[in-house]
Amino acid sequence: MRKRRHRSRAVFGAAVTAVLLAVTGCDATGGDSPGPEGTGTKAKASASPAPAWDTTPGSLAAVGDSITRGFDACKVLSDCPEVSWATGSDASVDSLAVRLLGAAGASQRSWNYAVTGARMADLPSQVARAVARKPELVTVMIGANDACRATAAAMTPVADFRADFEDSLASLRDTLPKTQVFVASVPDLKRLWSEGRANPVGKQVWKLGICPSMLADPDLLTAAASARRDSVQDRVEAYNDVLREVCAEDRYCRYDGDAVFDYRFGQTQLSQWDWFHPSVNGQARLAEIAYRVVSRR
Repeated sequence: MRKRRHRSRAVFGAAVTAVLLAVTGCDATGGDSPGPEGTGTKAKASASPAPAWDTTPGSLAAVGDSITRGFDACKVLSDCPEVSWATGSDASVDSLAVRLLGAAGASQRSWNYAVTGARMADLPSQVARAVARKPELVTVMIGANDACRATAAAMTPVADFRADFEDSLASLRDTLPKTQVFVASVPDLKRLWSEGRANPVGKQVWKLGICPSMLADPDLLTAAASARRDSVQDRVEAYNDVLREVCAEDRYCRYDGDAVFDYRFGQTQLSQWDWFHPSVNGQARLAEIAYRVVSRR
């Protein structure tokens, strides 16, 4: 069984960060704290407390891809934003916005700028639209389409993925330095393939071009097909490493700790049309995950 790389990377990264902080003598805000002149010793840096996370933000903007648009949840090959895990109004989903703002507040103070088919390269432009609303919380769920390409070779390089995510957060901070950010992990695409391939209707829809790097020839179990799927899975894990690491560098950002990646979507949580995107039930489960992270004190 392959071990997931991002666990060890996160531990290693934390250790390196701790060493660098010890060597540079930087305080929690990133500034140096030199000792008083003429004392011959350096005064101990005063650590600033981490900013308190606001568990009750007053407004919310969502950015991302088809999952946040509720694609294929209500009817085939169509967006259904009313069941979006982030901003939807459907009572059966109980979206993050409804949980945080109430139904009336969600209709007035939440906005969905996600776009079906979007990749990480599209995130900066979505963030630019979102910041105009001055939301107190921005939700990010993106990356599946970077792995879901025509071929595994066409997947977004990890370095480009990182650069665009860093640019997006930097752009947000230029305008909204204290807006909170919730970042969801990329789902386990191999798990979705394994679950959805049991449905013959779903496999016919997959032929229309849904995530061919993972879903092409779904019943083919040759060494080459398995290697292709493994390469897509490895890239998804690398993307999640990036999301975790970049988010950790921003004091107002929370990553979901791989909760979406780890969630075991069953057929009840998958679209009855494509057996790949979340169903209404799946959207509700995503809303639960997001709320747990955002509401944690």
